Amino acid sequence: MSELSKILLVDDEKDILEFLSYNLIQEKFKVFTASNGEEAIEQAKKTIPDLIILDVMMPKMDGITTCAEIRKIPDLKSVLILFLTARSEEYSELAGFDAGADDYVTKPIKPKLLISRIKALLKRNNKKGIDVNIKIGNIEIDKSKHILLFNDEQVHLAKKEFNLLYFLMSIPGKVFTRQEIISNIWGDTFVGDRTIDVHIRKIREKIGNHHIKTIKGVGYKFDI
Repeated sequence: MSELSKILLVDDEKDILEFLSYNLIQEKFKVFTASNGEEAIEQAKKTIPDLIILDVMMPKMDGITTCAEIRKIPDLKSVLILFLTARSEEYSELAGFDAGADDYVTKPIKPKLLISRIKALLKRNNKKGIDVNIKIGNIEIDKSKHILLFNDEQVHLAKKEFNLLYFLMSIPGKVFTRQEIISNIWGDTFVGDRTIDVHIRKIREKIGNHHIKTIKGVGYKFDI
């Protein structure tokens, strides 16, 4: 029997802790909770979770400071951290990533979206194995067979186009920087921004323009 992924849930609102704990336990995660940043750090040291869900706005120590402190602890440097924020401003996202966060989700929280992001992060971190199929809306992608279905019809993509779409779909809603895309799709091969743009254009020609969003000055994301 495989070991359950451990999640530390940190929020100063009891209702949110209870609501998210219930949903995560239903998905077979082992859940620990903390109500502030200081408590979160102590709990994280004891439990060494696979992933920490951290509210940004908390008393005593906010989420961004907590994240930065957690990243200083050797045993917790590789722990995944996902922020919960009521703010959709760019500041929260950039400050969170600078502090060492892996992803963020804005409130009000949609449990299905949050769980999808959690599972995607764990898969990409290679902690609990990887599923090769991704299905979002009318798009289904099977990496092992190199098959893309759009509206139940098979669509051909070149290898790099296929890998790029799969990469963007692996964490729906997450903005991937151009450097992240280059590193994951092209590795050490030198490519310019135009190469990425051309591949994105070709993907859009085959699945439509509304799935992949351009974030000016940053990169791209796959919208649900």
